[in-house]
Amino acid sequence: MCIAVFIWKSHPIYPFLLLLNRDEYHNRPTTALRWWEDGEIVGGRDEQAGGTWLACTKDGKVSFVTNVREIPSHSQVKSRGDLPIRFLKSQKSPKEFAEELMGEANQYNGFNLIVADLCSMTMFYITNRPKDDAPSIVQVSPGIHVLSNANLDTPWPKAQRLRHSFEDVVVQKCCDAEISMKEITEKLMTDTTKDDQEELLPHIYPPAFEYLLSAIFVEADTPGGRYGTRSVSAVALETSGAVSFYERSLEKDVWKEETISYHIERERR
Repeated sequence: MCIAVFIWKSHPIYPFLLLLNRDEYHNRPTTALRWWEDGEIVGGRDEQAGGTWLACTKDGKVSFVTNVREIPSHSQVKSRGDLPIRFLKSQKSPKEFAEELMGEANQYNGFNLIVADLCSMTMFYITNRPKDDAPSIVQVSPGIHVLSNANLDTPWPKAQRLRHSFEDVVVQKCCDAEISMKEITEKLMTDTTKDDQEELLPHIYPPAFEYLLSAIFVEADTPGGRYGTRSVSAVALETSGAVSFYERSLEKDVWKEETISYHIERERR
């Protein structure tokens, strides 16, 4: 489970600004933010399945994925964490990749995937669990969007809280000012407010667990072990092509920080 909020092509300084919390079992082996062995991809990595929840490339591609909250979930399927990597390593545009992926989308448990090219400024949302008659592939429009564990911009209470607080800070208070990635993640992504009204919960998991998951920053003790927000990330693209990738991650019960900055290398295409 994860939650992300981002602004796309609607800010004078940041054409793209993303905040994302990754929720996972604390005992699941994970590598924190770093450049990968090939020197082309930067992000964290799930060491158990080999995938990622959020990563970028030197030449301006970015992708992130969230699970769809559902029952049942099947174990004998492909890892959803592979999807961002496949896009980042491909030579396809976001639209081309999205169209290709839909041919095999049923081989995965429910997912929400964002794929973007920060050079052409194109972004697509892909899901294999569209709601009602909604399309499985959507070009993301300019503005503020929230992605949790339902379709893009589904108005779950915690998604609405995050959208409103993000808009207040990014659009109202910092419209023409630089934003500290550390400060904005601490302010917005560590919110432990939960939904006390049971009727507001999605009613997919047992109510007690749904209640714990209703926070932006999740903390839960489960039969499978400690579960909750393992990392808090921010990715910011400036109009100059400079990218800042900030991550605060939990490693052996200790929170550690890392920031990696680089300029998009358009000539690598």
